[in-house]
Amino acid sequence: MAGKSGRVISAERTHDWKKQLMKWETFLFLIFIVVNIMNIFISPYYMSVNGLFTATSSFLEKAFIVLPMTYVLLIGEIDISVGATVALSACMLGITYNAGLPMGAAIIVCLLVGTLCGLLNGILLTKFTELAPMILTLGTQILYRGIAEILLTDKGTGGFTKVIWFQNLYWGKIGVIPVMFIVFIICALAFGIVMHKSTLGRWMYAIGGNDLAAKYSGIRVQRIRCIVYTLTGTFSAVTAFFLASRMGSVRSNIAEGYEMEAISMVVLGGVMTDGGKGNFPGVIIAVFVIGFLRYGLGLVNVPSQVMMVIIGVLLILAVLLPNLAKKIRGVRV
Repeated sequence: MAGKSGRVISAERTHDWKKQLMKWETFLFLIFIVVNIMNIFISPYYMSVNGLFTATSSFLEKAFIVLPMTYVLLIGEIDISVGATVALSACMLGITYNAGLPMGAAIIVCLLVGTLCGLLNGILLTKFTELAPMILTLGTQILYRGIAEILLTDKGTGGFTKVIWFQNLYWGKIGVIPVMFIVFIICALAFGIVMHKSTLGRWMYAIGGNDLAAKYSGIRVQRIRCIVYTLTGTFSAVTAFFLASRMGSVRSNIAEGYEMEAISMVVLGGVMTDGGKGNFPGVIIAVFVIGFLRYGLGLVNVPSQVMMVIIGVLLILAVLLPNLAKKIRGVRV
């Protein structure tokens, strides 16, 4: 539309390709390509359809925790009790199954236990708002792991291999695609849609940006916090039964360190730890970057300590590069 001055006003959105290329997700995707090229060169067993899906299955069980952990970091908080929640949920799955419950009912118990663990975190944090999420979830981490150890001591419980359909939750395939991969993609799509296309997602961004302003805007901040922590507990239980399906038995010391791996994937995906910033596609790419990197290096027997160093460097880059990009564009950090 032309005005009196002769200037043309356009309502069409222009695409800034430079801005798109500077996105963290673009950089992550390039890393993903580099990781796969490197894996192809270092191992002749990597580049096959079965090999790639085996690689995917090797890390997807813990990736279920990453989905709600994205929400936790998006609202500017943290949950380090998820590994212990996985352990307690898995132990209850094993105990109830061996006590005579059908496997379907034992899975329901597992999900209920995980959900209650997450709900307890949410209730405590919303009723006692002065408590720091890191300290509170550190306490519940010790609590949940302690209960698991009391229940099983140093023994294991299992017998899950007798239930073929339960084994197939992890090992089963539809064609060449693992069942677990399909379940993960469905869950990831649901979480991504909620984060970017729903009112709840907008509220979480607002809480992460400024929880006090969100509260005075009419957003039920404490209710949403409770929902997010409850979801984290539920999906820790999902990880628990996939883990039990893979192992065929469970012990109280399983899933140690899962919380740090989940947080690492979310941070690498570009979600800021102070809340209010991040995109869900970046988190999913980060899951596959770290997962395929671990798998490829594992094929050539690279020590786990070296893997930790490489992942640590990636995390440092995840923190530094966005700030450097802002400085390059002349924006004050």
